Amino acid sequence: MPTTRDVSAAVWRKSSYSNGDGGDCVEVADNLPGVVPVRDSKCPDGPALIFAAGAWATFIASLKTG
Repeated sequence: MPTTRDVSAAVWRKSSYSNGDGGDCVEVADNLPGVVPVRDSKCPDGPALIFAAGAWATFIASLKTG
């Protein structure tokens, strides 16, 4: 069953790979316990995907190792 989570306290940041003119990118917030919300930077008031922190860490680690 889908649930919603309040992300109003999220501190969003763009990827370090984002270009300097604010190009198309994703933003993540890593200040919420146990979850990592991800959103489209072009639509900051739109929905966010919510990932379990462990799943997000595994995803990032796999990106770094290729």
